[in-house]
Amino acid sequence: MSPELSLANALHQFATLFAVIDPVGTVPVFIAVTASVAHDRRRSVAFRAVLFAALVLMGFLIAGQPVLNAISVNLTSFQIAGGIVLFLFALTMIFGDSKPEKEISEVSRNVAEWAVYPLAIPSIASPGAMLAVVVLTDNNIHSIPAQAMTAGITLMVLGLSLLLMLAAMPVQRMIGKAGASIVSRVMGLILAAVAVDHVINAIIIRFGL
Repeated sequence: MSPELSLANALHQFATLFAVIDPVGTVPVFIAVTASVAHDRRRSVAFRAVLFAALVLMGFLIAGQPVLNAISVNLTSFQIAGGIVLFLFALTMIFGDSKPEKEISEVSRNVAEWAVYPLAIPSIASPGAMLAVVVLTDNNIHSIPAQAMTAGITLMVLGLSLLLMLAAMPVQRMIGKAGASIVSRVMGLILAAVAVDHVINAIIIRFGL
C-alpha cells in the first residue's frame, strides 16, 4: 500500500482537518446565529451550512491551487483576512443586543443567508480549512487516489460538524434564551481568541518570524 493511502496518513489528515474545520467551535456560532430562529428552521440552517461549506471546500480541493496561483493570492494572506472576519463576528456575539421581536420573523425568512454567513463561511469552511485542503491535495505532490482520500476525510469531518450542530438544538432548548445569551457571549470571547490566534499564526508563517 502507498504511504499516501496508509491508515497513519489518513489519521494525520483527519486530525489536521478536524483542527482547522473545528466542528466543536462551530457549535457556539450555530447557537448565536439561530438564537432567534424558530426551532423547526434550525435543522435547515445546519444542513444548508454544511452543504455550502462542503461545496466551498470541494471547490478549493479541486481548483483552489491553480486559481489562487493564477491570481497571485498568497494563502496566508487569505487566512489573515478570514481571521479578521471571524474576530468581527465574535465581537457581535459578545456585545450584540438581543434581536427585537420584529427581526425574528425576518431572520426566519432568511435561513439561507444565515447558513452561508457566518456558519458555512468563515466558521466551517474557514480560510484555514481552505488552505489545508489545498496543501493536502497539492497537485505536484499527491496522487489522484490520495486526493480522493482527502476529499472523503473532509466530508467525514463536515458530517461531524452537522451532528454536533443538531445536538446543540436540544441543549439550547433546555437552557432557554437567557442561558443561550450567556453561552453566546462566553463563546464569543473564546472565538475572538481563536481568530486572533489564526491571524498571528498566519503572520508568523507569512513573514517567517
